[in-house]
Amino acid sequence: MQDLMPRAADLLAKRLCEAGCRHAFGMPGGEVLTLVDALEQAGITFHLAKHENAAGFMAEGVHHRDGAPAILVATLGPGAMNGINVVANALQDRVPMIVLTGCVDADEAQTYTHQVMDHQQIYRSITKGTFRMTPEGADIIADKAVSLATQARPGPVHIDVPISVADTRVRDPKRRRLKRAAPVSPEGTCLEKARKWVAEAERPLAVVGLDLLEGNSNRVLQAFLEHFRIPFVTTYKAKGIVPEDHPLCLGGAGLSPLADQHLLPLVEQADLILCLGYDPIEMRPGWREVWHPDTQRVIDISAAVNDHYMHQAGLNFVADTGATLEAIAKGNPARETWPGGEPQAVREALARAFPMDDDWGPAGIIAEARDVLPADTLATADSGAHRILLSQMWQCTEPRGLIQSSALCTMGCAVPMAIGLKLAAPDRPVISFSGDAGFLMVAGELSTAAEMGGNPIFLVFVDASLALIELKQRGRQMANRGVDFDRHDFAAMGRAFGGNGHTVRNRAELRTALEAAMQADTFTVIAAEIDRGSYDGRI
Repeated sequence: MQDLMPRAADLLAKRLCEAGCRHAFGMPGGEVLTLVDALEQAGITFHLAKHENAAGFMAEGVHHRDGAPAILVATLGPGAMNGINVVANALQDRVPMIVLTGCVDADEAQTYTHQVMDHQQIYRSITKGTFRMTPEGADIIADKAVSLATQARPGPVHIDVPISVADTRVRDPKRRRLKRAAPVSPEGTCLEKARKWVAEAERPLAVVGLDLLEGNSNRVLQAFLEHFRIPFVTTYKAKGIVPEDHPLCLGGAGLSPLADQHLLPLVEQADLILCLGYDPIEMRPGWREVWHPDTQRVIDISAAVNDHYMHQAGLNFVADTGATLEAIAKGNPARETWPGGEPQAVREALARAFPMDDDWGPAGIIAEARDVLPADTLATADSGAHRILLSQMWQCTEPRGLIQSSALCTMGCAVPMAIGLKLAAPDRPVISFSGDAGFLMVAGELSTAAEMGGNPIFLVFVDASLALIELKQRGRQMANRGVDFDRHDFAAMGRAFGGNGHTVRNRAELRTALEAAMQADTFTVIAAEIDRGSYDGRI
């Protein structure tokens, strides 16, 4: 009879399976063996990574395909500490993640100190919540964690699991499931004022953000923008919410001073700014208070109260974006906007600023990859100068077609996220774009790519420099310090770990390598060598 009762770890694993989770990532220790066993028995495959930080990014990659919370598993002490960066990234980048750490029992910790630390205290500032699991509360804690992680705005939730608790058999577990709240739209005088402002706008402009990645508001968004002829920009993580080949799309914004030269004057000319699911955590100081609610009409529809002070608005709605847009549009007739054609002129200027016909260099590499790879290719971007250029040039036709660390901007994310994407979408082409420094941080995960199978492509921009930091250093007329390193044979690294490797120095060689990589039965590393200073004037 005792053996028929579920373990506390089984109750946790079952709830995660109910949430749609089918994959977990991490490195096991003795303290999490029961957790790993419970996950596997519940139908959630545990994947061994080579570092907890990379494991978390693999989990995020899977989340961007299946929509379920990411799962990171880490043992006590150093395992839990290795996951700090990716958990902080999940908080800032709004990624629902369940972080499971093992710990010693409370009584044991009274006299045993080896690797023992207060995980909850450490994780409290970088998660939406942290729990210590108990046998009788296991099911409820699991549901609380899933609910909190997926509520707007999403983020990571930590559960610390004592060794004996994971193994404890639970009689008659208290099963609870929090029902998701129904979408809410505004009403009353504020709604009427919003409807009036939209109806009267001659030069409206929308800024679309990552809140719209959750739910089905993107279809309503596109219909709304088309009905009122509202041009729009997106944050980088919101790219593709409306296909970027749409005539109203002005592309991504947030990192590129070159793009801002064309976009910000348009913002100043607008007589109505619509912030739609816009979370300014992705933006740089150049986008701080770039509109003036005293002289411009501004409507902000977001998933959370505006307490960031990056911008202000005359009307603030904390409500479901799609439902709110439907309410604003009801009975409002379509109309033409921007009689001077300024948005189209900006669209054309941006195309000239980021041309696709460079013979070589980072822009030529991106253009060639976009031309060769199928339209449904999934891409990841590491942090660095190449990411700014990529985010401006890589057109997305679907949400999450390009994923990156856009708020925390952490290096070393692209390779493991691509591994996660390929695992979750094995029939889709997948490519990661990394600088050589970021790639070196996670090169050991090539062994994970080989073990998981599939043929993701890992493209590395090789200039033996922290290009973005070096550019800033030069801009401040400082001496070259701490930004240069040796050139390495990245193609040989790919082959050493059981994959393919190519070094390319022109577009023809890159095209050949990409075509071979798409036909390969394992991963491919493509080292694209470029000159130092190649990003000057381009981002």
